[in-house]
Amino acid sequence: MATPYSVGFPHSTQSAKGGPATRPAGAAGAGQYEDSVACCSVWSMGTSLLTRARGPSGTGPGAGAGILGRMSTEDTHHDTLVPAAPAVGSDSPFRQERIARDDAPQYVLPLVVRIEKAEPPARTDALETAARAVLVLLTDERSAGEGEWAAAVRDWQDARIRKVVRRARGAEWRKAGTLPGLTVHGADSEVRVFPPVPLDGWPKELAKLQVSGTDLDDPEPVAPAEAGLPVLWLNPGLDMSAGKAMAQAGHAAQLAWWELTGPERAAWRESGFRLAVRTAPRERWAELSGSGLPVVRDAGFTEIAPGSCTVVADHPALRARL
Repeated sequence: MATPYSVGFPHSTQSAKGGPATRPAGAAGAGQYEDSVACCSVWSMGTSLLTRARGPSGTGPGAGAGILGRMSTEDTHHDTLVPAAPAVGSDSPFRQERIARDDAPQYVLPLVVRIEKAEPPARTDALETAARAVLVLLTDERSAGEGEWAAAVRDWQDARIRKVVRRARGAEWRKAGTLPGLTVHGADSEVRVFPPVPLDGWPKELAKLQVSGTDLDDPEPVAPAEAGLPVLWLNPGLDMSAGKAMAQAGHAAQLAWWELTGPERAAWRESGFRLAVRTAPRERWAELSGSGLPVVRDAGFTEIAPGSCTVVADHPALRARL
């Protein structure tokens, strides 16, 4: 049975409906993600960015790449990744200089995690719920075709793909729930995802929410992932804050989604986007990150070294094609 999520308001619960979001035109195959990049900020900055380079034809997005950006009340700047391998194309996000995507209207995907003082969610459950929230937004009927969110979702994916994770509790959480969006529930976590908004046009109910000062823990040892589930494997050698890891997990889920066929997407959607986020065994990390599965890499301007692989998206359908 699909896991329910709320649509529009946190107290209205229904299952997913509507057609899948389309894969960007010219998208590269899963094997081409070995040198792809998706970058997230730390929790205290709250901004995550993901960009797709031009495909082989040069007419649409292809293998992913990323730019790390800082967004705070005090400064805003963008630092460009030095890639592990060169890329070509006038609109490649591997280029150090300003590119065409920077001149497109810039949007951000807001995610808000509910963190009550007395009962904060478990870290792993929050990561999994954030990843599912991204997929729920992409497949909502309002994000496709002529839906009310479709234009914003398309513009968001055509430019630098940013994800911002903020936190709320009490009245702030209830106010956030009055805005159009979807609330996705985990075992003990709630994450509300909103349609993309202009980078400088945040709704006031979201703009004032905090992006710093909180991390999450798992109160009990995390059980092994269930056999057959898509797994987003975290790099065991990296120490990422909860907000950074939530945004990275969202990127990994989105990369996996882009690579699936129509029937594979339908099956995942029908399951309620069941997935697991786990820290990879150290002895497996080299094999996972070099396997050709979608890989998230970090620009390294905060927390970790440049070019570090942070998450591998291990979907069974993608693994079967390796």
